[in-house]
Amino acid sequence: MKNLYITAVSLLSAFVLSSPAFADSPISDVRDANVRQLLSTNACATCDLVGVSLSGAHLIGADLRGANLRGADLSWTNLEGADLTSADLTGADLTGAFLTNASLAMADLDGVNFSQAQIHYVDVMGASMDNLNLLGATIVGTPISVGGGTTP
Repeated sequence: MKNLYITAVSLLSAFVLSSPAFADSPISDVRDANVRQLLSTNACATCDLVGVSLSGAHLIGADLRGANLRGADLSWTNLEGADLTSADLTGADLTGAFLTNASLAMADLDGVNFSQAQIHYVDVMGASMDNLNLLGATIVGTPISVGGGTTP
């Protein structure tokens, strides 16, 4: 009888945990809620946005200070005037992104793809910038350079 009870509980647990209601993880639900918050309020400071897709979004003046955007897709996104101070953008895709008068101060930009991006007058003071992809990017008034020199 005890073995039958254990088998029944095991089967029931497997069925409940594999049902569609449990398919989404709580982390995914939090990130989805954070994306909705960002798109509706234009602010999501210190939010978990790891790996989310915001491709083509208009985030003009967005408050993303301290946000975790590791591996996020921000391709073709308008980030004009956005505040990404201390944000973690490690490995993010900013292909074709438009950054004018934005702040990336103290941000982690390691491995970011800025190919074809428009980077104009962006504050990158204290940002970590190892292994950037700047192919075809237009950089004006921003101290980012190719070659690892100390002169912008």
